[in-house]
Amino acid sequence: MTRFKALRVFQEASGRFARLESLTLDDLTPGDVLVRVAYSGLNYKDALAVTGKGAIARGYPRTAGIDLSGVVEASSDPAYRPGDRVLATGASLGESLDGGLCELARLPAAALVPLPAGLSLREAMALGTAGFTAALALRRLLENHQVPQLGPVAVTGATGGVGGIALGLLKRAGFTTAAITGKPDSASYLRELGADEVVPRASLATAGKPLETAVWGGAIDNLGGETLAYLTRTVKPWGNIACIGLAQSPVLHITVMPLILRGVSLLGIHSVDVPRAWRLAVWEKLAGEWKPPGIERLIVRAVIGLEEVPKACEELIAGGARGRYVVRLAGDL
Repeated sequence: MTRFKALRVFQEASGRFARLESLTLDDLTPGDVLVRVAYSGLNYKDALAVTGKGAIARGYPRTAGIDLSGVVEASSDPAYRPGDRVLATGASLGESLDGGLCELARLPAAALVPLPAGLSLREAMALGTAGFTAALALRRLLENHQVPQLGPVAVTGATGGVGGIALGLLKRAGFTTAAITGKPDSASYLRELGADEVVPRASLATAGKPLETAVWGGAIDNLGGETLAYLTRTVKPWGNIACIGLAQSPVLHITVMPLILRGVSLLGIHSVDVPRAWRLAVWEKLAGEWKPPGIERLIVRAVIGLEEVPKACEELIAGGARGRYVVRLAGDL
């Protein structure tokens, strides 16, 4: 019987924890397609699961990892055949489905996306959920009439995976960008990613009037909390804020004034249960006209092995990471 390695999350009376396990296919959640995993990637949600600091899984034990890319080994669904290159992000991986931090994954066909021409398996995971989420945010901004003429788009959490990729996507779409960061010593790196301006987060007015001087044409926010509240007060009339994360806080104290007096729109970005047509279209964009330049040089912090994931997750939780961790399982198949 085939055995393979996986990083599994357990829950016991003492709490949640993760460890490397040797599995067989019988240990995996059901699915139509068996994938030999080439690469995975680490996201904040993965870090919460692996460190035990967040209840991400819906059932235990569960293989961690909300992203994967690889090659189909077997499929009972006619949409996929052995040898097909595929990727998966979100779609309940690592939650109700066993995830991508494993050598073999078994998934429903609906969770998979054919690898678009223009992306390698490794590049797909350099982008991963972070890149997909940033691109989904850009799509929603554009659909809600965000235009460069409104002014610079602020990006918070800009040294993280989503924020860094968002800077590059916005630049390619013709926007002026401002990176709002708690790491001002990363200014040169942020400018390489696509920031026209770097703004220390400590310089922002985090409490004030319901409306303040309008500065930003729009924003992509990864923090929530006081920073998102600040953005609602300072985005220009008819600008949009794409709300992605809660790295600062899930609590939001705002008034309706920016919404009804300036027409500011707060757009929620949810990257897990995305309509399939949207998911396919966003990945085609990421493989084509929206493909960020310098993926390996700028976006990838490190390529690591499965055994190095717990340490990397601790670094992500501590806010010490810059860019994306790519996890090599089988490598370039």
